[in-house]
Amino acid sequence: MRKALRWLLSLVLVIGTVATAGAATAADRSADHKTATGTTDIKDRILAIPGMNLIQEKPYEGYRYFVLNYTQPVDHRHPSKGTFQQRITLLHKDTSRPTVFFTGGYNVSTNPSRSEPTRIIDGNQVSMEYRFFNPSRPDPADWSKLDIWQAASDQHRIFTALKKIYAKKWLSTGGSKGGMTATYFERFYPRDMDGVVAYVAPNDVVNKEDSAYDRFFERVGTKECRDKLNGVQREALIRREPLEKTYQEWADANGATFTTVGTLDKAYEAVVMDFVWAFWQYSLVSDCEFLPVAATATDQEIYDTVDAISGFSAYTDQGLETYTPYYYQAGTELGSPDIKQPHLGKLSRYGYQPPRNFVPRDIPMTFNPSKMPDVDSWVRNNANQMLFVYGQNDPWGAEPFRLGHGARDSYVYVAPGANHGANVAGLTPEQSAKATARILAWAGVAPAAVQQDAAKAKPLAKFDAELDQKKVEREQALRP
Repeated sequence: MRKALRWLLSLVLVIGTVATAGAATAADRSADHKTATGTTDIKDRILAIPGMNLIQEKPYEGYRYFVLNYTQPVDHRHPSKGTFQQRITLLHKDTSRPTVFFTGGYNVSTNPSRSEPTRIIDGNQVSMEYRFFNPSRPDPADWSKLDIWQAASDQHRIFTALKKIYAKKWLSTGGSKGGMTATYFERFYPRDMDGVVAYVAPNDVVNKEDSAYDRFFERVGTKECRDKLNGVQREALIRREPLEKTYQEWADANGATFTTVGTLDKAYEAVVMDFVWAFWQYSLVSDCEFLPVAATATDQEIYDTVDAISGFSAYTDQGLETYTPYYYQAGTELGSPDIKQPHLGKLSRYGYQPPRNFVPRDIPMTFNPSKMPDVDSWVRNNANQMLFVYGQNDPWGAEPFRLGHGARDSYVYVAPGANHGANVAGLTPEQSAKATARILAWAGVAPAAVQQDAAKAKPLAKFDAELDQKKVEREQALRP
């Protein structure tokens, strides 16, 4: 059982957060390399940017790949009040190609990566580590400087610096919190990008109003699957005492502690409360067959099932540490979902715990309820060349971005049956072709045939089975 679920939950998801591939024009044929005529090497041009430093260059066929540090102000409103080093990566193809600005919203991978839009337009890709995710964290860390405007200003400075080299069109993209990040960047700096492709981006406009999530869980998938999931979750709370003994044994063996959340009991329940959400975030209806029947399952089967889907390491101090910046933002600007789960009756002691419980108490947090309504209103009335892609069975899509009468050349599409890995390729054939055609057009590389007939649109770079997909790591559910 455990092996089956572990395999299922490392299913390959092709999303905007995936890896690179070889492409049509090799980088060693690019005009950006030093030649007998004296053309400056692309690395020298990049490192000539003030504040740009090379960490490592990794060779990759058809590209040049650089891991870099870029000096950023801690506070863009007061640049004189200190700086920090922000890690970025650059997948260089050719300065004659368009560029995609990718943001995951968390740490940045230092392995070559290519998002879906980068493959579609066969372009360069700049990837940014979000501020305050280590090592891109000011020291000392003034957490009041971690907000969506400061992060958008990080992107704006990077774009401004690199646009002098990569002068063709730019698109921004990202999945989940990265999709949110790309959207916020567009809201604050709408003149920078030529298009936005935001995947599975949550939009929690009013933090205290979460009934959309309750309605989602009442109808997602099939009743049989919902009942099976609810049964396992109930049993995990009914059998709390013996299962927490197993949890404690695991914690002792692995040196796991619970100072931030408070107690092992709070951490245990937080994981169990995430269970149903996590299943739909990462799994498919067809995966229900691998779930045990709660009434006849052993304690170990219940424990292993919850662990495989929502992960008992999630709310330990060690599991939370990397994601402190996310929980801080969720509790200060982004908001976080709260669902009722009536099938649990009075079995829950704490309910869905707020982000404050997952951030060390020495970091002050105050929620600002004006930020998300501002972004939502801006998107509805001003979206221009923006594409939002959601998964039909993804809980995070229960509160999506929507378009109003002021939107222009912008779209919201939902991939049938998809989870948090929804992408353009998973849309209906008609919508996938149209989305691909718009991405090509925004990047200025749509072939003549595509301009005449969107149905002919397809990615310009070939798919690479090794580098255009990755295994998505398990994460606790309440983190997009």
